Amino acid sequence: MQISSLPAALSGGLPAPQLAFLLIVALVAGLSRGFSGFGAALIFMPLASAMIGPQVAAPLLLIIDAVAALSLLRDAWKKADKARVFIMAAGAVLGIPLGTAALVRLDQITVRWFIAGAVCVLLMLLISGWRYHGRPRPAATVLVGVMSGIFSGCAGAGGPPVIAYWLGGTEPRDFIRANIVAYFAVSTLITIMSYGLSGLFTWRLLPLCLSAGVAYALGLRLGAMLFHRTGDASFRWVSYVLIAGAGLGSLPALDQLLR
Repeated sequence: MQISSLPAALSGGLPAPQLAFLLIVALVAGLSRGFSGFGAALIFMPLASAMIGPQVAAPLLLIIDAVAALSLLRDAWKKADKARVFIMAAGAVLGIPLGTAALVRLDQITVRWFIAGAVCVLLMLLISGWRYHGRPRPAATVLVGVMSGIFSGCAGAGGPPVIAYWLGGTEPRDFIRANIVAYFAVSTLITIMSYGLSGLFTWRLLPLCLSAGVAYALGLRLGAMLFHRTGDASFRWVSYVLIAGAGLGSLPALDQLLR
């Protein structure tokens, strides 16, 4: 490979302006995840899908977020209620292939409209503060896993249904957090298998994972630092604004204005 071809290889074939935009989106998504614990997929997926297509954006986010979350898994796995985690994951086994099939078989514009709509619905769920306060029954747990799996498979955004379900419980917050982290570790493995069987992992992802992964990890670190200095409440609303802007700004109807 000639030296002059290295920049193109490291950019995954993206022109410099598009690569810069993707890195900024990854940085902001990581920033939101770092200081509020959520919002990465709701920011990254709509904007990155508008730039590189959802069939590339979804596996890209899956990889960089899975690597970033490894540091949380060891402690969470010790504390989690593994029986309930696997009950919810049983639902994800059903939901993730359905979402993946939609991601692969539907045309990109249709998938982008779905992602934008899902972002709006899930954002309203987060802002409302609604929580499931019923007794955690196996059937309800499986159903939440199915819903989360569908959103994860198609839009990479399976978090809000799980958060709304488990945060309504009476268990200690550390225990609930451990369940959430453990569940997403298991669901990520299921999604990796589903994406792999659907042919969504390509060599083009490798350079994009390296560049976007660095930006995402930097955002996580900066977000965690800002959280400790400022607190959670104000940054949650900043995240809501960013998510809303990402969802609206990525609408396919605005393509002619944004490009």
